[in-house]
Amino acid sequence: MTKHRIYTMSVASVYPHYVTKAERKGRTKTEVDEIICWLTGYSQEELEAQLEKQTDFETFFAGAPQLNPSRSLIKGVVCGVRVENIEEPTMQEIRYLDKLIDELAKGKAMEKILRK
Repeated sequence: MTKHRIYTMSVASVYPHYVTKAERKGRTKTEVDEIICWLTGYSQEELEAQLEKQTDFETFFAGAPQLNPSRSLIKGVVCGVRVENIEEPTMQEIRYLDKLIDELAKGKAMEKILRK
């Protein structure tokens, strides 16, 4: 079975879309970065290094320092699929991130987005 093409896309190629989506709704790049760092355990510097290296999504999540254990609390639908029902681990991580960015753009409080 061939991998979905999102796995080989660089995070840096999608990142500006995350930021644009957030900023259109009055949110900030800093909040997008906070979400990504919360989800993956990357520090701000490590995140910037990954973006600069054009790391693909598969490598980005496989190399994440500490995937947040609270990410299992992320529920809902992204692209017509319930994130909690996605069986392929890498795809689920990507969709978790998509869901968090959606919540940010919809105006949810950071405290709720970060499942505190």
